[in-house]
Amino acid sequence: MEKRMAIIVLAMCIGGMTACGSPKEIVIEKSTAGNPMVADNENILYGGDPSILVDGDTVYLYTGHDVSSDEEVSKSIYNIPEYLCYSSTDLINWTPEGTVMSMKDVNWDSNDISAWASQVMKHKDPTDGKEKYYLYYCSWDKTGKQCIGVAVSDSPTGKFVDIGQPLVKSSMTKPNTSTFNDIDPTAWIETDENGQEHRYLAWGNGAFYVCQLNEDMISITDVNGDGKITCGKASEEDDIVIRTSGLDSYTEAPWIYRKSDENGKYYGDYYLFFAHNWRECMAYATTDDLLSGRWNKTNLIMNPTTTSNTNHMAVFDFKGKTYFVYHNGALPGGNGYRRSACIRELNFNEDGSIDLFEESAAGLGGKSYKIYTGDRNMILGHEAFVNSTADADYPYKDKKIQLMSKEEESKDCEWVIRPGKADFNNESYVSIESENKAGLYITVFNDGGVGLCQDTKASESFAASQTFKTVAGLSDKNAVSFESISQPGKFLTVKAGELALTDGKNKGDSTFYVE
Repeated sequence: MEKRMAIIVLAMCIGGMTACGSPKEIVIEKSTAGNPMVADNENILYGGDPSILVDGDTVYLYTGHDVSSDEEVSKSIYNIPEYLCYSSTDLINWTPEGTVMSMKDVNWDSNDISAWASQVMKHKDPTDGKEKYYLYYCSWDKTGKQCIGVAVSDSPTGKFVDIGQPLVKSSMTKPNTSTFNDIDPTAWIETDENGQEHRYLAWGNGAFYVCQLNEDMISITDVNGDGKITCGKASEEDDIVIRTSGLDSYTEAPWIYRKSDENGKYYGDYYLFFAHNWRECMAYATTDDLLSGRWNKTNLIMNPTTTSNTNHMAVFDFKGKTYFVYHNGALPGGNGYRRSACIRELNFNEDGSIDLFEESAAGLGGKSYKIYTGDRNMILGHEAFVNSTADADYPYKDKKIQLMSKEEESKDCEWVIRPGKADFNNESYVSIESENKAGLYITVFNDGGVGLCQDTKASESFAASQTFKTVAGLSDKNAVSFESISQPGKFLTVKAGELALTDGKNKGDSTFYVE
């Protein structure tokens, strides 16, 4: 017997119609968790270039705090004055830990608004044997070049105190191809089978650099003992090794990862995840030696996000699973300068490879839904498309929403039902976000059209155009109809196989079943 699909109803007003003939408001289940990880449409806080530290049973998320104004965005200016931290023991509920370092407290930088990508590592201080935390980050120095800095704290939540000078200067990585070669640090610490500890620092835009760190974690190992730090391609002679060759279309944002067994022992090749091409895709390559090994084939695992031109990942293990953190511009007003951290589980094939995957609006703690029409044989989805690598194609604002047969079901037919953006306190209001095109919502236009759009302005009028009142189904009170908030009295309706906005007279075409 076929299982009957039903609208997920939390509460419903008695009766299908009011005395004046208007449909009764109902309340359906909404997803209040998921991505972004630490903010939502109501509590907007932008933060990009996420990194992760796992410390015992707690996971710490670090982001730069994106505060660029509209004018700064139009001029491609990143305004990132500080680093923020959040903690979690379940990867779903996150506690804000506040500012862990402000760029106002760094004396070698040229401005106070360039808290670019960072990563925090835990290591024992050789001078006193106490555990310390090291924030590797990048910013502009007073010569107009990007540098890698390091700051130290007794706690993962700061405050971190800069050591007073850059750890890596552009003069160490000559010949430079740009003023921002030296950005996006990532670090890795492990002990080999002989009990020797290895501490690696890697970074780079347009070129990938890697070096070894001394036990103090705040200085680079002088490999050949000549008293100076040099850059080259020979790991036996050069202190900083440039290892870009073999990495296909390497752009920036490297992240080092290696698998570990149930005892925490690392094994197998090293994975280097990185931003690939422009707009930035996510990719990885592997090697058996970070300093001198051969890079295996570069593999694309994620196309550009739907809402941001850049991306930056963190890959980590927690409680037996591997996770992938990235950023997008899915929040209202979001873009590549106002970003948000997101998370999803990362799955490996038996041979260690990783398949191409998409964004997830539901993330780890949210829910996705399917929306069917009255005959229950057709499902609502958006047109299939691969996110473009051309900046001119953004922001997305008119992707079609259409009916598909059950045989055509895919991730394009999954939706995340959010609290209504026009009024978060009205329980009968919803906004409907694409699960795999995070940040794109069902939106009504003044001409009666309906499309999938990004909210780039975060205005009240645009929030209304992406908000619907849930009412008892016009043709079946056990179902639901969606009345537009920006155009009251009009309903989402299937018309000629596509979603449109009508007066609802064809009641069956304006009635839906949510599963």
